[in-house]
Amino acid sequence: MRARFSAMLPSSSRRWLALALASTSLAAAPAAAESDLLLDLPQAFGTVEGATYDVKRRRVGDAQLMMERLDDGNVRLLSVSGFTGGARTVIKAVFEPAAEADKLRPLRQESRSFDPEGEPLGRLFINHGEGFARCFDPAGAQTAELALPREDRVANTALSLLFLPLVRKETDEIEFQLFFCGLGTRFVTFTGSRVSANGKAPNVVEVRYGPDFGFATMVASSFVPRLSFWFDPQSPHRWMAHRLPLYGKGPEVFVVRKGVPPRWLGDE
Repeated sequence: MRARFSAMLPSSSRRWLALALASTSLAAAPAAAESDLLLDLPQAFGTVEGATYDVKRRRVGDAQLMMERLDDGNVRLLSVSGFTGGARTVIKAVFEPAAEADKLRPLRQESRSFDPEGEPLGRLFINHGEGFARCFDPAGAQTAELALPREDRVANTALSLLFLPLVRKETDEIEFQLFFCGLGTRFVTFTGSRVSANGKAPNVVEVRYGPDFGFATMVASSFVPRLSFWFDPQSPHRWMAHRLPLYGKGPEVFVVRKGVPPRWLGDE
């Protein structure tokens, strides 16, 4: 299985970003379309409490992930993470049931970020049914719009569901796209793969992902921030944690499910 997706990434390394932007060329989709992503229906619904940690494993704030089934059969996701009284990101998404049993497709995805003073930085919005992705400034004015790629596998808010085939060892690699606003408005192809366990805890599966540079991937990977998700294959809420920049130019953080020791999450 292969897939593609779009999102907001860090600016701590300008060089890798320039490579990613230069290497990306995706055909636009027709005016109305449907996402090509097929995502697992969650095994459990409700709210998962967690915490946000900096890269030195110091707790800096709360976090929360909520999944609920709506009256119309769709599924809604809400995720909040960040520093207490400071920088934070709020993510929302709505998924619809797919024709395939127990599968979902994204309908809408949205991300809002706030700086260390709590001031809004802007909003990213993706509408799969109407085939567009838009960027908005802190005042709410639209600043850019792009048509979604013809093969729409944009997965900004869907990674915790997208990576589950890797957790189940049904595939070795998943390709997708992330949509960028603050670091250049465009789609960039990424690839996720399962990595070897570090031996710190049983049943922990780590998935790492990064931009697909083709032949230059090995060289360019040294400039890319560490991007990881961790899963427990035995838990109904399989997501355990993830590591990524809080927003485009924000600090790298760990967002960790309550009860999961941060020391389990790779080398310190």
